[in-house]
Amino acid sequence: MTEHHCDLHIHSALSPCADNDNTPNNIVGMALVNGLDIIALTDHNSTANCRAAMAAGKRQGVIVIPGMELTTSEEIHVVCLFPDIDSAECFGGFVESKLMKFENRTELFGNQLLMDENDSVKGEYPWLLPSAADLSFDEVPGIVREYGGICMPAHIDRHSNGVLSVLGDLREDMGFELGEISRHAAKEDYGNRFPFLKLFRDSDAHFLWDMAEAEPENLIIGDFESAGDVLAEISIK
Repeated sequence: MTEHHCDLHIHSALSPCADNDNTPNNIVGMALVNGLDIIALTDHNSTANCRAAMAAGKRQGVIVIPGMELTTSEEIHVVCLFPDIDSAECFGGFVESKLMKFENRTELFGNQLLMDENDSVKGEYPWLLPSAADLSFDEVPGIVREYGGICMPAHIDRHSNGVLSVLGDLREDMGFELGEISRHAAKEDYGNRFPFLKLFRDSDAHFLWDMAEAEPENLIIGDFESAGDVLAEISIK
């Protein structure tokens, strides 16, 4: 069995709050510099740059998991991960149908760049992506499973868009088996508080320099050839 280091929450230049230098190849390149060999691309409410990132990862020997950071109707962020690009893009289309169509004002919110595997800009996504989808928090686990994916409440320790700050609690009957904490949270404390969750520490990187580095806490052990292999291991408690 092989040791792998991962960061399962990274934004590309498609997210308006992310840096324009967060291109598919730059993200994969920074992963290699930081000693990561498994990453997930999780733009706000979209999977549109995942195919390009996966192609860049395949060239450079990094497994890229296609994903999304979904914003629920309660303004809670949930990281959604999928075993293959087709499942991810189908889920992306479903979420797009649940979004209010507010035109993105780049001067206020930033660019939403659609890119190919060579980092060429194909266009800009026109509607503001971080707006809330018409999907409630308790609906998300079941829907994501229907698309073959897994999900976890994002950065549960943070005040901004974290489930604890919005709902005040996170219970086992809400249907989540995974959870995410940010880099400064005490993992042991949250593990004791929520023993039903398998916790991951991710970067939520909006800039290349924010991406995680290889550390014991983001270690996964197994023999993986694809995103699906990784998700199968992650979902085992």
